[in-house]
Amino acid sequence: MIIGLTGSIGMGKSTVASMFAAEGVPVFDADATVHRLQAAGGRLVPAIAAAFPDAVVDGAIDRAKLGAAVFGDDAAIKRLESIVHPAVAEERAAFLAHNTDELVVFDVPLLFETGGDRRVDCIVVVTAAPEVQRARVLARPGMTPEKFATILARQTPDSEKRARADHVIFTDTDLSETRAQVRAVIACARAA
Repeated sequence: MIIGLTGSIGMGKSTVASMFAAEGVPVFDADATVHRLQAAGGRLVPAIAAAFPDAVVDGAIDRAKLGAAVFGDDAAIKRLESIVHPAVAEERAAFLAHNTDELVVFDVPLLFETGGDRRVDCIVVVTAAPEVQRARVLARPGMTPEKFATILARQTPDSEKRARADHVIFTDTDLSETRAQVRAVIACARAA
């Protein structure tokens, strides 16, 4: 069974993904995969360098420079996605081929936005109160209210994600409560 784990920026999805991993569930982390593929020697560096030459520093993609190159430019974002998404799909297929566990998690921030929800058996949405989300995101280095608003505008609204979810995990609670929610999802998935 494949669990699709998603949540908007600042909702605590990475924390929840680490909880699944701590429970012994293999986790495919789409963001970590992109970071690896864009690092020095990564297979995406040449293609991204060809499309966005100013984003390369010391043979690796400088994520801040790449972000600046595509920020607010839908055509540039689509060009970048056409490079990144197929490579991530290949990595995800390789992950599945090497994992024989009965349960795996695909940690994908843009699960709904990329159509990934059609490739999973169960959808888990991580959420928190809007004020908690905002505080978490604005505490990040280099984040501004304007940048946060632009990112949110590109993501499926949290209310829609929750409505489409099989399970919703709340992260504006005590971590032990969040962990209990993760364990409940695992028990439910294994019983299915």
